[in-house]
Amino acid sequence: MVRIVRLPGGEVVVDPTGKRPGRGTYLCPLPSCWEVVLKRRGRLEHALRGPVPPQALDALRSYMDTHLTGARVQAKEG
Repeated sequence: MVRIVRLPGGEVVVDPTGKRPGRGTYLCPLPSCWEVVLKRRGRLEHALRGPVPPQALDALRSYMDTHLTGARVQAKEG
């Protein structure tokens, strides 16, 4: 699972350590899960109890593209 957190200042980031302060939620490490959440931004905003700025969505997409591509290959092979 990958933790996404809205920091006290409102910034939304990936929290690989799981220890950053703020309201967090977890996503499965499969790109398909991330694609659903990023398309339906309201789900993420509801889970984080606040708005998710467009630049944060771009950063999450970038994270998905760079860090979760191996998960996509493993899921297809499995």
